[in-house]
Amino acid sequence: MTVVHVVVPDGIDDPARPSGGNTYDRNLCSGLTSLGWLVHEHAVPGGWPRPDAPSLAALAGVVERIPDDAVVLLDGLVASTAPEVLVPQARRLRLVVLVHMSLGHRPADDGADDARTRERAVLTVAAAVVTTSAWTRRRLLDLYPLPADRVYVAEPAVDAADLATGTAAGGALLCVAAVTFDKGHDVLLDALATISDLAWHCVCVGSLDRDPAFVERLRSRAHDVGLHDRVYFAGPRTGADLDRSYAAADLVVLASRAEAYGMVVTEALAHGLPVLTADVGGLTEALGHSDDGIRPGLLVPPEDPAALGAAIRGWLGDGELRGRLRQAARERRESLSGWSTTTCVVAGVLAEASQ
Repeated sequence: MTVVHVVVPDGIDDPARPSGGNTYDRNLCSGLTSLGWLVHEHAVPGGWPRPDAPSLAALAGVVERIPDDAVVLLDGLVASTAPEVLVPQARRLRLVVLVHMSLGHRPADDGADDARTRERAVLTVAAAVVTTSAWTRRRLLDLYPLPADRVYVAEPAVDAADLATGTAAGGALLCVAAVTFDKGHDVLLDALATISDLAWHCVCVGSLDRDPAFVERLRSRAHDVGLHDRVYFAGPRTGADLDRSYAAADLVVLASRAEAYGMVVTEALAHGLPVLTADVGGLTEALGHSDDGIRPGLLVPPEDPAALGAAIRGWLGDGELRGRLRQAARERRESLSGWSTTTCVVAGVLAEASQ
């Protein structure tokens, strides 16, 4: 039996903290088990990716107990922040790092120098690196002196879902993302303020406790521009509750400033929902095309409320556009892969690392 030790942040199953990375990690562990791997899961407490001394000590305690020559798959939120723990261990363990989002992806003048130094130290000693999009792979190869043949792509998959029927007017907007600056809810709110003359409502599903001050500023802004009764911050939803949110939507809107892949996009497409998203990071990959080459949604420049508002206005005002995008989304839905595909890719990387 092939054995892998998987190191993840504590709380990946916490329904109050849903994220694409947590979903990926959980499905991957389950999938590897189904393929016959013996998976030893190690959940490390701490404020990853901003660990304190006790967090690093907890990680050290975990990896020091892993036997020599073992294959260890580490979530990048943990691995990329802990070179002082992991670099010495690379001499006796076969480290594979799963990078959901490079912690050094921000411009160098945006406080990323230290993050890049730490991430570089870990990734350069890893036996292999797994990324979740071709965009992330390219970004890592641009940032760090990594051998290209040791950096792999294992795109996130998506569970099958019921088809959302949508409404004739198309005014049910849905945003699924933790309410943080990086996810661009401020950009979305400013965009919605430019189309207050139209009929729509927007439900924002996602954690409200990552940046409470940012959330409060959003609520205050929504009140100031008269949208407090049209934009609803619902908090996190998972499982059947999240499925019902998709079922009630017409269009999923994502205004992220940075995104390695954007599993929300494929979740929406699994329900046959078009997506309006910022053209940033791996979001374009996730959106993809229908069989006839039509995108199942719309792309706008990041951090551009006017462009985002204009795109929503175009969606609301053009029934033929809504029909085309809905048809493209339903076609793209048929091409989405399941988690077995992702798992097989990662299993191949782990098997090679074990040689």
